[in-house]
Amino acid sequence: MNPKITTISEYIHQFPQSTQDILEDLCELVRRSVPDTTQELSYGIIGFKLHNKPLIYFGGYAHHIGVYATPSGHSQFAEILSQYKQGKGSVQFPLDQPIPFDIIGQIIQWNAQHIVT
Repeated sequence: MNPKITTISEYIHQFPQSTQDILEDLCELVRRSVPDTTQELSYGIIGFKLHNKPLIYFGGYAHHIGVYATPSGHSQFAEILSQYKQGKGSVQFPLDQPIPFDIIGQIIQWNAQHIVT
């Protein structure tokens, strides 16, 4: 991430318009699904927290959107996410394919229900 980037808006606007649209849609999905979240740039990507605990992170890349559903959210949806390239606690959704907003929304809801306050 460019060290001069300090806001989520700046982060999003560094990408091509199509990627910006996806990132903005993801932010809106989180805000709609769990209105009490806070958002921040964390680990060089967009992060959302609920009750000061990680809910979900995501970032734009040249060829994919990376979603970091925290370990429990990722493992809970391992079967459905198995069709996508993955890393430890992350999944990559290729930009040349439809982004599965419904799956991501389910992960967000599941994570929110399992955050201990």
